[in-house]
Amino acid sequence: MSDTEHQPAGSPAAGSPSGPARRHPLRLALPGDLPGPFRRSFWRSPVRGPWLASVLGLLLLGGVLVLFVTGLLSYAAYNPDLSPVNDTTPGKGWLGFYLFSWPTRPEWLYQVNQGLHVTLGLVLVPILLAKLWSVLPRLFEWPPLRSPAHAVERLSLFLLVGGGVFEFATGIMNIQQWYVFPGSFYTLHFYGAWVFVAALAVHATVKFPAVIRALRSRGLLRELRVSTAGTRQEAPDASPLVSPAPAAPTISRRGVLAFAGAGSLALLALSAGQSIGGPLRRTALLAPHGQAEGSGPGNFQVNVTVAESGVQARQTGASWRLILTGPGAGRPVTLTRGELLAMPQVSVRLPINCVEGWSTGDQEWTGVRLRELARLAGAEHPANALVESLQHGGAFGRVVLSAGQVSDPDSLLALRVNGADLSPDHGYPARVIVPASPGVHNTKWVAGMTFAS
Repeated sequence: MSDTEHQPAGSPAAGSPSGPARRHPLRLALPGDLPGPFRRSFWRSPVRGPWLASVLGLLLLGGVLVLFVTGLLSYAAYNPDLSPVNDTTPGKGWLGFYLFSWPTRPEWLYQVNQGLHVTLGLVLVPILLAKLWSVLPRLFEWPPLRSPAHAVERLSLFLLVGGGVFEFATGIMNIQQWYVFPGSFYTLHFYGAWVFVAALAVHATVKFPAVIRALRSRGLLRELRVSTAGTRQEAPDASPLVSPAPAAPTISRRGVLAFAGAGSLALLALSAGQSIGGPLRRTALLAPHGQAEGSGPGNFQVNVTVAESGVQARQTGASWRLILTGPGAGRPVTLTRGELLAMPQVSVRLPINCVEGWSTGDQEWTGVRLRELARLAGAEHPANALVESLQHGGAFGRVVLSAGQVSDPDSLLALRVNGADLSPDHGYPARVIVPASPGVHNTKWVAGMTFAS
């Protein structure tokens, strides 16, 4: 307990000649004068302390670094600098850097990267919650600011906690396509990630010496052998996290780690199958679209249905035409679906991989190579291709594909899938399929393509 809690009745509080009742009204309250969570003795768990906070912090730090790298790679997969069509993030400046144009090989690249990003994000949720619980008293620390250095630490802590909760929350909401936040998810998640990582870098730098001291104070393996009955709090002067009035332990430190770890394993088991595929797909109970599938040869996941897209049946019927525009001033080439079917057909086996973490698994797509359509439009060596959909609205009714994506022999304007015509939900009369690309770049209900040299 704090010193003021041991004063006899009627005695003045330490440091205040007139006692707390007659303290100057403009002076900050002493910790012992404060109610509830602002009083250190309010927090009574004997397992809280720098050691547990440091172990959970290191686990979270390792996971967050992987999330940050895979997030940057996911951002690069959109080839954001290729065209403003691909990335409308305002004022991104140097924060929007990426090191290379997204490749088409290996074909599973985006599936693995995005599956890891989404699945690990879910797996880290129990670790994040356990970490927040372990440092909860710090959020109520009093006085709130003691020095300029302490102010920097507190600001980084505020941005760290706020940024972390924001990033995990918006990511989970995006997985389930629950867009209740204002503005674009991509913009919010993009800037939120940079704020979170910047705060994490500052906080980790400031706390690094304390973390090393805490980890050296007791060995991991030794602590994992301590039962609940044998659990003792750390030295009261080791950190403000250590309670001055601990209660009897109801869980050990290994119990806290095991509880968080079990939650992470449960989330892994309930989500990983959506990107791994095969028999494990049935175990992905947290998949965002586990039951939203087509039928027959098109029996695989659908992200946006034809009804949701606003595309009308009359637009995809006999009057539909594909309009190809080349780099010159020549007249656009117009093709019917029958004329496309009469061209040399190529079949490839590729999945659709979504930013939400799920994959359809390999499907057999049949259609015309994009590079053949580019030649037909007069672009022998296309620099890029603007693909436009019949879809009304939405962020990805238009997309620009890179030269490598257009030139890849497995990049198709698909007309059939698994031996049958595309269904309306899968993009009939024609859709794009490109190896290793985000699913939203595999444009459905294609209306036109413009090739640049």
